Amino acid sequence: MNLSATSSLSDEAYTVLRDVCRRIGVDARGAQLMRLRSNAVFKLRGDMGDMVVRIATAPDALTRLPVVLAVARWLADRGFPTVRPVDEIPGQPIVHEGRAVTFWRYVRSRGRPTTRELGRVLRNLHHEPVPPMALRRLTDPLAEVRHAVEHWAEVLTPGQRAWLSDRIEHLTWGWQALETGPPVLLHGDAWIDNLLRCQDGHVVLCDWDGVAVGPREWDLVHTYHGQRRFGLSAAEVDAFAHAYGSDLRSWPGYSTLMEVRDMYAVGIHIRNASGDPFSRQELPRRLDSLTRGDGHARWYMAATS
Repeated sequence: MNLSATSSLSDEAYTVLRDVCRRIGVDARGAQLMRLRSNAVFKLRGDMGDMVVRIATAPDALTRLPVVLAVARWLADRGFPTVRPVDEIPGQPIVHEGRAVTFWRYVRSRGRPTTRELGRVLRNLHHEPVPPMALRRLTDPLAEVRHAVEHWAEVLTPGQRAWLSDRIEHLTWGWQALETGPPVLLHGDAWIDNLLRCQDGHVVLCDWDGVAVGPREWDLVHTYHGQRRFGLSAAEVDAFAHAYGSDLRSWPGYSTLMEVRDMYAVGIHIRNASGDPFSRQELPRRLDSLTRGDGHARWYMAATS
């Protein structure tokens, strides 16, 4: 995919932003594009303070985001360290030409949080009660990958598609056989990059798009997978485990869950490869290491602003 295609996607996102802001009386001038992946993410200055505007494109966004907003508000009201929607803007998510748009309080960050802090935050999250709203149940973490393989076949060879379908079926059976603990409130994408350090030093969790009820192991595996694929050190994982209070590596289902997480981390790049140069480059790397059974090949994340 060339730069003109990326520019076209950026222009489209800016158009949606301007149209929505015009509808609700918010000044969109000076908006800064922070990220353009599954969501277009903008920073916006306004009379209500600095905001982050997220424009979602996922097919289920319109049904999923009302619960995401409600959970974030519920947790914030309980004093849990989370980003919060801009409550002065009613009727969120705002729907515009099939896009779901949400407005969040901007967190001015300072420095990178530690895995120890992430472990502590997740321990506290998993001790929260399940909120009284219609949260989805995490029963099939590979459902989105399966859907991507079936509906974005143009970015895969026939051989890749067949291998992925067989592998997803095998790993789905493995997931269903896992003996996990009782279901808890999950963040759903509990990676260190979704923890922000505020100016006063405390940390908050952001990006609640994957919030669900399910086994705590799903939130924990992200950090261990970070060592396997994304450069986290053994010391960082040890610090995370110590802060959380248990070590996933001692759990009998650890190897299976890591393989499920590997496959999950391919799905977003299948969905985005046709319109995102980074995903188009990263997808073959990840597929090659998976088909070769290389559990230690380094994977990469796109740079963000």
